[in-house]
Amino acid sequence: MQAEELTIDEVVARLRRLPFEDAACARIDHHRQLRCGFGEVIFCESKTIGQVREIFGKLGQTGQNVLATRATAEMAAAVIEDFPKAAFCQTARTITLRQTPVEPAGHVAIVAAGTSDLPVAEEARVTAEIMGAVVSTHYDCGVAGLHRLLAETDELRQARAIVAVAGMEGALASVVGGLVAVPVIAVPTSVGYGASFGGVAALLAMLNSCASGVSVVNIDNGFAGGYNAALINRLPTAGG
Repeated sequence: MQAEELTIDEVVARLRRLPFEDAACARIDHHRQLRCGFGEVIFCESKTIGQVREIFGKLGQTGQNVLATRATAEMAAAVIEDFPKAAFCQTARTITLRQTPVEPAGHVAIVAAGTSDLPVAEEARVTAEIMGAVVSTHYDCGVAGLHRLLAETDELRQARAIVAVAGMEGALASVVGGLVAVPVIAVPTSVGYGASFGGVAALLAMLNSCASGVSVVNIDNGFAGGYNAALINRLPTAGG
């Protein structure tokens, strides 16, 4: 067979499409880190313990860092049997495996309105950290006690991206957006009484924010908030 000469760019372009691996329960994308900057993330909800264990194992065998979200303690215990260095964060419901050193850089700030929002905020924190961001957390800063948020303003203004997590009426994102000159990623949570409609009220309020720098992800999606903030954090600075 005749050898085919390829440029480096052509080789990289082909590698971006391959390979994937067929497992019993999933088709695992091993080159997502090459294409997207971080590997495939396991969404554990609705999966069995065996399925999570198998997928985590396939990803972990490559030597890359692995993140699983919406995991249970039972899922984590099964994974840790195979990868003793894996860690389970009960509040965030995440399993992480750090195998490739990542030098922390930049600054992502996570702001949460109340203690009830912590599971979503912590999911954002874990996600941003495993993707290499330096993360500061600013919790219980809801607008009902605005002085608590204003006390954090100086540090928030040092961040390259901010994740604002809130339920109820979701006003936190708009207030934060009016205080800073960086992107604010709003994460509505399903926290609130009946008229919050499981987070829909916060979602609609955030979508209708009058603060120009606010963008919105789905209800309780701390992972997407942290992921997008980490991507923004990686962008070169204006002088860099």
